[in-house]
Amino acid sequence: MVARISQSSSMYRMLNYNEDKVDKGIAMCIASGNYPFQPEQMGIGTKLGYMNRLMELNHRAELKAMHISLNFSPSETDLTKERLTAIADAFMQGIGFGKQPYLVYQHYDAGHPHVHIVTTTVRRDGSHINTYMIGKKKSEPIRKNIEQEFGLVRAEKQDKTQQYRPEPVSPSKVQYGRSETKTAIQNVLGHVLSKYRYSSLSELNAVLGLYNVRAEQGEESSRVLQHGGLLYRILDPTGKPTGVPIKASLIYNTPTLKKLEENFNKNAERSPSHQARVRSAVYTVLKGRGIDLKKFAEELSSKGIDLVIRKNEQGFVYGLTYVDHITRNVFNGSSLGKRYSAKAVQERCMLSQLESKGIGAREVQMLSPKISHGTNSTDTTLLQKSWTSDHTSSSLFSDLLDCLFTTEYTPEYIPYELRQQKKKKKKKRSIHH
Repeated sequence: MVARISQSSSMYRMLNYNEDKVDKGIAMCIASGNYPFQPEQMGIGTKLGYMNRLMELNHRAELKAMHISLNFSPSETDLTKERLTAIADAFMQGIGFGKQPYLVYQHYDAGHPHVHIVTTTVRRDGSHINTYMIGKKKSEPIRKNIEQEFGLVRAEKQDKTQQYRPEPVSPSKVQYGRSETKTAIQNVLGHVLSKYRYSSLSELNAVLGLYNVRAEQGEESSRVLQHGGLLYRILDPTGKPTGVPIKASLIYNTPTLKKLEENFNKNAERSPSHQARVRSAVYTVLKGRGIDLKKFAEELSSKGIDLVIRKNEQGFVYGLTYVDHITRNVFNGSSLGKRYSAKAVQERCMLSQLESKGIGAREVQMLSPKISHGTNSTDTTLLQKSWTSDHTSSSLFSDLLDCLFTTEYTPEYIPYELRQQKKKKKKKRSIHH
């Protein structure tokens, strides 16, 4: 079981998010803890009003609404309504919210069983429940106890490369009305924003693009950009935006640029071990022979890392981004070092292709006197060091490419008649009288 906890200042957005799915038939409110009525006896007005009355008792706290998701392994198909309710009750008791009013929603819109819980951090006496470090201090210990008590699949044993990844938005299935587009985008954002570590909008878009969604600041002269706004769009199979753009302020949990920038700053410093994992995977894959950019991406994917290739309109590859689904980190290639940038990886792939065709250092020397100068080794070790060494640039291979693909200019290729210089015309002297 994996638990995710987030907080907000708006109870309406949290409830509306779940109730909207109930209306669409992809969710059900299965339990109401410490409410005077059963879920089927209440409309959204009653559910919301009861929470809001408590929240109004405390004017100092800002984030008084709390949203929890409990996610289970796809293999756990025996999670009945009663069992999910019992798990939710045990979790709320364990984190100190057993006496708070809360609503439990079972969702059916993902490939794994999961429930959402909505509650408030304000007690009946108006005091505020301290939620600092609630994930580490309370959620993790109670999560492990619940896994043992209910015989659930342990979070540590679940396949994190596949777990809890929603299906990409299908542009052909979304009717491009505002509500359908908004729902599709919300599902992706709900998965990505709180779970992945990204330090820029381009890194965030690398993850969102895997699900056919993109965040845009608008064009230079647009009001959206001038006012620091943000739009979310659905992408078609060619990567172009299509459908109705949705403002960030209209989406559940309001993922505005200001909020995202807080995440950018928080995620600026990433764990060295997480960076090392991606570097190690890249290095291991590129050691093989016959590796091109497509095969490079496939090999990384098998290790839980998606490679996002950024191209311009002419198809030129100008950037690589690595999305690690194991550690939930996103890294632009250049932030990992020069060897992981688009230029260096493409050069290493080209070298791999040459090696697979039997072109070694001896052939390189014959083809390129410039490279053979100072190169005495008869194998490809020295060329490989131009990529693998921390302190050596990839200039050797760049020189090889220049030698192989640049046409040599010699005067003999030009006919004699055309090589003759034209005689300069003598200027007539003007006679001044």
